[in-house]
Amino acid sequence: MKPQNNHLDFCNQEFYVGIDTHLKNWKVTIRFNGIELKTFSMNPSPRELFNYLNKNYPNGNYHLVYEAGFSGFWPVREFNNLGLHCIVVNPADVPTSNKEKVNKCDPIDSRKLARELENNSLKGIFVPNIFQEELRDLMRLRFRIVQNQTRIKNRIKSFLHTKGIKIPLHFTGNKRWSYNFIIWLEELNLSSSAGNFTLKNMVLQFKVLREQNKLVLQELRQQAKSETILPIIDSLISVPGVGFITAMTLFTEIMDINRFPNQDKTDAFVGLVPSISSSDDNIYTNGISFRHNKFLRPLLIEAAWMAIRTDPALTLKYKELTMRMKPQLAIVRIAKKLLSRIRHVWVNLDKYEVALVA
Repeated sequence: MKPQNNHLDFCNQEFYVGIDTHLKNWKVTIRFNGIELKTFSMNPSPRELFNYLNKNYPNGNYHLVYEAGFSGFWPVREFNNLGLHCIVVNPADVPTSNKEKVNKCDPIDSRKLARELENNSLKGIFVPNIFQEELRDLMRLRFRIVQNQTRIKNRIKSFLHTKGIKIPLHFTGNKRWSYNFIIWLEELNLSSSAGNFTLKNMVLQFKVLREQNKLVLQELRQQAKSETILPIIDSLISVPGVGFITAMTLFTEIMDINRFPNQDKTDAFVGLVPSISSSDDNIYTNGISFRHNKFLRPLLIEAAWMAIRTDPALTLKYKELTMRMKPQLAIVRIAKKLLSRIRHVWVNLDKYEVALVA
């Protein structure tokens, strides 16, 4: 009599796993052959989930997905190191029914992810490597420091205004706070010790932030000397309106320009595309897209204002556009053309040609 084989074997069977990630636990849903097998809570551990799948559904082909955001990219890296196929998706791109929007909870979110993964309706976002991610973190640290600098400067000016103290005219014309202006602030004498302490504390905060910004900028310049980064930065800063900070922001937010197959995809990532709605033969343009990269779009529009002052071709195009639209709309078109030139020099590692009409 031939002995029976009681070992489970799901060889070449496809399993789809949706994960709703949180700090203390994950909600996990497993689907197989169009059926929801199980939804459960577990510790936030890729290794633990890997062991569970191998124990209960051995030799299966496991496909996992979770939403970008709070957890970052460390889970997808661990899953991939364990040999599992995992993607990270933009939460806004996950198909969601009205019922799921009204009754939102963690189990529903994990079930939705598993279902749409099985339906092949999810597309993973770009996952940077550890170096790329940490370089982007450094660039975004500078962004936050500059934001905090602006806030504390506004607080100081507001504080002086409430005390009836006018800033001397020879200081007001310069947006950058000079050494002499800081000395003037430190030498102000208010009517009480509490007021003096408040002002000196705010000035100290500004000085600390300015020093931090200086150190971060030094580190960014050091990182930009890398053999893999330097040729790209040299090409980018040859474009009118693009300085070192703009070039490094472009590099750290995009990382690999070739991940966008064409210019339209690049424009959509930055957010320099219109929002369109249509019905039958009627097409309505609702202005610039709400979806955008919050670090790149404002920076490119600012760069466009600089570019029309230094590139005759863009100057001419801007003049032409302003004859039929407002300057604020025209500059968005210029920013889009500027991004096209940026893509060209990046892909070809070439220098920008001034006054290029095409």
